[in-house]
Amino acid sequence: MQYTLNSIHEVAKQIITCLNSKIIIVYGDMGAGKTTLIKALVKALGSDDEVSSPTFSIVNEYTMKDDTIFHFDLYRIKDLEEAYNFGIEDYIFSKYWVIIEWPEIVESVLPDEIDRIDLTLQPDNSRLLKLNFKTDIDKQIC
Repeated sequence: MQYTLNSIHEVAKQIITCLNSKIIIVYGDMGAGKTTLIKALVKALGSDDEVSSPTFSIVNEYTMKDDTIFHFDLYRIKDLEEAYNFGIEDYIFSKYWVIIEWPEIVESVLPDEIDRIDLTLQPDNSRLLKLNFKTDIDKQIC
């Protein structure tokens, strides 16, 4: 689906209705709008917390009425061992929401049942979004 920033909150609500998992990995080039989309997703999930990029903290935690969202930015992580050192598996295999930007370094430890978002910035500043199952990347689900 293609969207503009003006419609991002409606897009986030639509994405939530299509999810199969509480683990979402988000791919896109620098400036594609990953964090901006995640801000809208966190709000659509029901959190009133202020969302910011966890580039330096690695993970931010947002609260919901009966749940928690962990938002990761793994851009600065050098290898899987570093991810193990801060307990990535504990987060991934928790019962909570996990949203990961720049997930390439941890792909090998992710479960099969996750959702993948690919974002591409278009020449007109809109975004092209594809939501897929990890186990069948070619199968668009929404």
